[in-house]
Amino acid sequence: MDTQKLSIAIQAFIKKQSTNAAYYEENWNERKERKAYYQSFTKDKLLAMTEEDFLEYISKLWAVLMWGNKKYVVDKLIEDNGFSTLKKQLADLLYGSASVEKRWDIFLKSVKGMGPATISELLSYMNPQEYIVFNKTTILCYGYLGIPNMPKYNYQYTGKKYTEVCAVAKEIASSLKKAGAADSDLLAVDYFLWDEILPLAEKDVPTTDAISISQEPVSARDSRSLHDEIKDKLVDIGKLLGFDSRSEVKIATGAVVDAVWEAKIGNMGKAIYVFEVQSKGSIDSLILNLKKAQSNAAVQAVVAVADEEQLAKIIQESAGVIDEKSLRTWDSEDVLAVYDALVRAHESINKLALVPESF
Repeated sequence: MDTQKLSIAIQAFIKKQSTNAAYYEENWNERKERKAYYQSFTKDKLLAMTEEDFLEYISKLWAVLMWGNKKYVVDKLIEDNGFSTLKKQLADLLYGSASVEKRWDIFLKSVKGMGPATISELLSYMNPQEYIVFNKTTILCYGYLGIPNMPKYNYQYTGKKYTEVCAVAKEIASSLKKAGAADSDLLAVDYFLWDEILPLAEKDVPTTDAISISQEPVSARDSRSLHDEIKDKLVDIGKLLGFDSRSEVKIATGAVVDAVWEAKIGNMGKAIYVFEVQSKGSIDSLILNLKKAQSNAAVQAVVAVADEEQLAKIIQESAGVIDEKSLRTWDSEDVLAVYDALVRAHESINKLALVPESF
């Protein structure tokens, strides 16, 4: 860790806290209120939650701020996992006796729709002495501070990595305490990172990126995990843009595609955009699926998503097979960047509360 950068940032943070006390008190009180809310739950109280209780429980999280319609998100969680199973998995994560590394890995493998940002936020509220929020902000800030080997893809957010991230956060907490900060648990560290380090990190992105885990998937399992991550982000991008967006859709006879964006055009019908993701291996099935998708008259474009090397092969091998006028290509790195940018934009807009939650 670059202790000089950290020390300079801490001193600036403490100075701002004293000169603009009302602003910092308001933001810190918001965190304390959230912490008090989540700590009011016991294991039994969590397991006894109704679906309405669960909606409130999830809606308070920063991790779902990007979604205007949080009820849709919660309904989808319940539909995909089963409500009883979902509550049991949450109870095991938050109140279980196994190591956090093991609880983390089991939860992410067992529950669909709740990722590292969501579960780390819950863990941090429940025990802010031990656990830090682990999201894109954390990674950017750690990168700025010279902390290496931060994850780039979702499958790299392992329980082992989370314990390492928490250990670093405790070092930062110790430095805050020594410098005289009024609060120094890991929720306070998260606030410090967000308020002081993040603006610096965003100006220093090349350095931040350079110390992230940059290796591409080396195993079939990792490759499949990356494929699923990109597919899920394509679905989320479509939803954030206002499309009816779904994964694993039968678009034509013999063709189930990774993702579709669908828009209804009054009473005239619908426009469909089809996406196929390639992370590794043969591209024959991707080309065949996109060709079959073109037989659906509602399909306006078919999009191949892969890295630069794979996209070059797809363009070459699809020539004369897929109608070039409707074939598009999208670099998978751009997909991840667009997703992150859209999330930030929607989080900022949704903070304005322009549309009532019940609308």
